[in-house]
Amino acid sequence: MQASEYLEDYIAAHTSPEPEHLTRLYRHTYLRHLYPRMCSGHVQGRLLAMLTTMIRPQRVLEIGTFTGYATLCLAEGLPPEGEIHTVEINDEMEDELTQLFATTPGGDRITLHIGDALEVVAQLDALAPWDLVLIDANKRLYPQYLELILPRLKSGGYILADNTLWDGKVMENPLHLDPQMQGIMTFNDMVAANPQLEVVMLPVRDGLSIIRKRP
Repeated sequence: MQASEYLEDYIAAHTSPEPEHLTRLYRHTYLRHLYPRMCSGHVQGRLLAMLTTMIRPQRVLEIGTFTGYATLCLAEGLPPEGEIHTVEINDEMEDELTQLFATTPGGDRITLHIGDALEVVAQLDALAPWDLVLIDANKRLYPQYLELILPRLKSGGYILADNTLWDGKVMENPLHLDPQMQGIMTFNDMVAANPQLEVVMLPVRDGLSIIRKRP
């Protein structure tokens, strides 16, 4: 076992345990779905739940649902009147996610939208401004997601962007990057250069950026 794996095990052992329903969902994701690494998992999931508890958002938007693990983590920290709207482009996930949210604690606070986020988010303008937005979808489109979200984000609101380190490839020669990596690097540069935003990038899993829109 490499030193980094020992460190990950140590971190997990000293992080509060995930609820049992999330343990089952994580296992289900690895047994039944392609690209299971897209699932947030224990440590990042606890961080998402804690951030939501701290921020206490009324309206949360999630771009990229996958199997719903991160969605349920966000739901844990919602205040009594809080709600989550999550957008998933893969229509084959609709039945599974609908069943999950109907039978899992916190699922009654979640509304699932199937479609392209670049189209769906604009259709939800009656719910804006958003207090908290989690971006975890097509990496190529991260810059477009940012441009879409910023006018719809509450002053003082937060964006959480996943995969912003992309296995450390952000340090590679940009001339040799694939479109997903290009999208992430452009997003990271846009956020860092925008005086309207405060950002801290955390080396959690594949990188998690916490971004605040200045009041």
